[in-house]
Amino acid sequence: MTLQPCLALAVAFLPAVALATGPTPSAPLPAGYRLVYEQHFDSADSLRQFAFTDAKVWQWSADGESHTLELARQSRYEPKVRSPFNIALIADRVFGDFVLEVDLVQTGKEYGHRDMCLFYGVQDPTHFYYTHLATKADPNAHNTFIVNDAPRKNFAKETTSGVNWGLGVWHRVRLERRIAEGTIRVFFDDMAQPVMVAEDRTFGVGWIGFGSFDDTGKVDSVRIWSPTPAEARTANFFSRPE
Repeated sequence: MTLQPCLALAVAFLPAVALATGPTPSAPLPAGYRLVYEQHFDSADSLRQFAFTDAKVWQWSADGESHTLELARQSRYEPKVRSPFNIALIADRVFGDFVLEVDLVQTGKEYGHRDMCLFYGVQDPTHFYYTHLATKADPNAHNTFIVNDAPRKNFAKETTSGVNWGLGVWHRVRLERRIAEGTIRVFFDDMAQPVMVAEDRTFGVGWIGFGSFDDTGKVDSVRIWSPTPAEARTANFFSRPE
């Protein structure tokens, strides 16, 4: 189904607004949300906060005056079920309800499945959600997916036809998740209108991460707001930087 403007949905999802502590979000937050995680990759040591499907393909890199987490080449990781190859998880904490904002740039060639991904509700390597933001939507691209000990399956209720990554263009992406309601909403540059709406209650609290199915790209300015502090828990099933 093609996503149409829906002011009523936006209002329902954000019933009240609260002032955030720390950096200002790109759009209002639900009442009671506070900044619980922030990462700008100011030093190479920031990579130690992450666990990777293949740490050798990720690097700390310069982008103008700032630095980023870069997925520089294709991973050799082989998932047990059909799912993305390139994942970098925030390794030492899990999140429940949250609003995530992150800056992404896609560095691969242009084609229909050209993508970057957001991962959340991650339980282990074969149980998680991910949102695939791609140039052109089809059953396996530009959708929200669940990996539940089986090949990934799309479940977005509404999507757009795709996104325009451009060449060397940074994009602000926002993902809002509420566990009890099962709601997931994703925004790409335009914070007034989601590019994707999905609903599922299979997985609860879990790790959050970034990456791509089988492309390359960069990650910067990660910020996560939540009504509750992140819970300390280590993702020991992926590799850490040496």
